Order: sequence, then C-alpha cells, then structure tokens
Amino acid sequence: MGQKNRAENDAAGGETGSHPASAEHGPRDRLAAELRRLRDLAGISGRDLADRVGISQSTLSRIETGRAMPSLPQVSAWSRAVGATAEADRNLRGLTEAAHSELTTWRSALASRTHIQDDFQAHESAATTVLNFQPTLVPGLLQTAEYARHIFGIFQVPYTAAGLAAAVAARLDRQPALYDPNRRFEFLIGETALRLRPGPRHILLAQLDRIASVDTLDTVSIGIIPADIEAKATIPHSFVIYEGEDPVVSVEMVDANRLVRAPDGIDMYRERWALLRGMALYGADAANFLTSIASEIRALEDR
Repeated sequence: MGQKNRAENDAAGGETGSHPASAEHGPRDRLAAELRRLRDLAGISGRDLADRVGISQSTLSRIETGRAMPSLPQVSAWSRAVGATAEADRNLRGLTEAAHSELTTWRSALASRTHIQDDFQAHESAATTVLNFQPTLVPGLLQTAEYARHIFGIFQVPYTAAGLAAAVAARLDRQPALYDPNRRFEFLIGETALRLRPGPRHILLAQLDRIASVDTLDTVSIGIIPADIEAKATIPHSFVIYEGEDPVVSVEMVDANRLVRAPDGIDMYRERWALLRGMALYGADAANFLTSIASEIRALEDR
C-alpha cells in the first residue's frame, strides 16, 4: 500500500498525525539550533542570557534542546541580547512563527511507519489534562477494538492485515492512561459521532456501552452535544488540547495535521472548548441520551 493511502487510513478515527518525536529537523528543531548557535557565537553563558531574556536557566536549556517553545517576545529579547544581525533577527522571527503552527502531512508522517499512535501517546504522557473534541467520530481513547478496526478500514484503501492489527493494538495500548490518577481526560462528543456506524449495529452498541462505562471513572469526564441543541459555537472540525508544561493543540485536516503552539492560538481553542462545553449534556442527562440512542439502534437491530 502506498504511503499516501497508509496515511489516510491511519488518520481514521480521530487523533491522527500529531507527532512530536517524529518531526525531526522541523521548524521547532531549527529554531532551537539557531538560538543555540547565536548564543555560542556571542559567547554568552546560559545563565547570563537567561537573566537578559527574563527566563530561568532551566527554561533556556529546554528551549535550546527543542523541549520548550519560546514566545515571540522571548525570541526577540534573545535576539537583542546576542546582538543578532537584522537578517538573523528576521530568520528567527520566521522560524518562531512556523514553529508555533507546525503542519505535517500524513504522507510524511507515515513515510517509514505502519501507524502513528505512539505520537499521540507521547502527547498524552506529557499532558496533565487532555481536552478532546470529536464531532463525528468516537475519540480513539474511547474506542473498542472492533470499532477501531472498522474505522481504520473504511478509508480509501484498506490496511494490510498486519498493518491494521498493529494500528488497532497501538490505539488500545494508549487507553490505560485513562486510569492514571495524576491525569485528567475530558471529552466532548457530537451526536453524529454516536450514530456513525462503521460496521454491524452490534459494534456500535458495544461502543456506546464502552463510553458509558468509561464515564464512571474519576479521571474522565464525557459530555455529549445533541444535534438539536442551540449552538453557542460553530463546529468546524475536531481538535485536542494537551494541557501541561508545554501546551499544544492538535488539529486534524484531510491532508495533514496541524500543531498549534502559539499562546494566543491555544487560547482561541480554549475559548471554543468552553463554548462547546456549554452545549453538552453531562452525568445522568448524558447517560439517558446514550441509552435513548442505544434503544433506537436495538429496535432497528430487532427488525
């Protein structure tokens, strides 16, 4: 199977190509290398430069190794402190803007891999809170094995048997994180996602049972957005906010995945999350809504 088709298949089921570990030599890495190079050329110690920029020495170290993303004001202060030329300053600004909004196509993400679930696991492991909005598919962390298998299989070209098995197994391997008492997972799921049937009806019924079961965990919150609720925000696409020391938003598109790291961009997604959350049903209301959908599906199954 070609790389493009493999990428399209692995994009199935939400949470697709976000991959911090695989974006080698991307804008973030190039920015870190250039900042480190300019400091070395200026002959300034990390401690002195951290004082001039107004950050801690540990934060400076994380920036230079690509483990933390500096803001544009911090990069500008860095540029002034090392006496960067006008050309070097323009280059830094360009790298910073690119690094704050990384775009990776599915083709490049899967150039040498059968799946990219490990990339999502890396984001989830680094986050203390994960806010996951999926309007049309059940989130990957909540999927049953059969639901995931059918979702992966309905894209343009099916996986090979080995590739499909590996992707499903890797997706399920992420799910024990839901039981980690040190992390919080919040989901907003559109009604369309609860009715999408990627296979026989019994697969969807099992999936609805799984959602109801997971919602009982203390570490998990699941909100359901009915289709006929009065809208407080538009619902253009899915997104996942990974809150932690270095927050990032993963936005899925047809051809690629976008990582948003700019603070103002992340704030826009936080604001959208708050609006969408106000449209959702929780607790007993959500449970009753799930039960009503399941009853409709069982009635169709009985026919």
